[in-house]
Amino acid sequence: MAKRLNGQFAFFQEFLKHPLQIGSVIPSSRFLEKRIIEASGVVSARTIVELGSGTGGTTRAILSEMPRNARLLSIEINPHLHDSVSKISDDRLIAHLGNACELQMILDQYGMDRPDVVISGIPFSTMSHRSGSQVVQAISSLLATNGRFVAYQVSKRVAELCRPFLGTGQMEVEILNIPPVRVYQWEKNGAHRF
Repeated sequence: MAKRLNGQFAFFQEFLKHPLQIGSVIPSSRFLEKRIIEASGVVSARTIVELGSGTGGTTRAILSEMPRNARLLSIEINPHLHDSVSKISDDRLIAHLGNACELQMILDQYGMDRPDVVISGIPFSTMSHRSGSQVVQAISSLLATNGRFVAYQVSKRVAELCRPFLGTGQMEVEILNIPPVRVYQWEKNGAHRF
């Protein structure tokens, strides 16, 4: 409990310092984490990418559900938040300090296969249209066949950015989170609903 409260406080401090980099004032609730895990299908994925790991709550949830032989690449742009994630002790985790716009280069750097799942908490609503489109295009082109992209967002903007690359997708709202969050899901290769 104390670890979670410390994480929430650190997250809030970084939100105040960098409100355009962080999509919420507090980390994801356990209810949102559960919905993300279910939507993404990490239980059967081998290569997973997390964009915007924050203090690592969702990272830990992914690690607890993914297979033993899977790998998780967690990309965080904020050095203080990245530091929290890099302290997670799990040999399946690669914590990378960097920008989601450089996804292809980062995957290459670690010799990783095309991701089966990309999970994103980065705030597409505060990114420029160009940067947001660049990230979504990279995700779309790099996802493995039948790969899934899950984005949890307060804003609807990610749906607009994804439409040209991944279609309409599916959306549910997790109301047991502060604030309530939309969980969007897409599957590569035309099968947008599942």
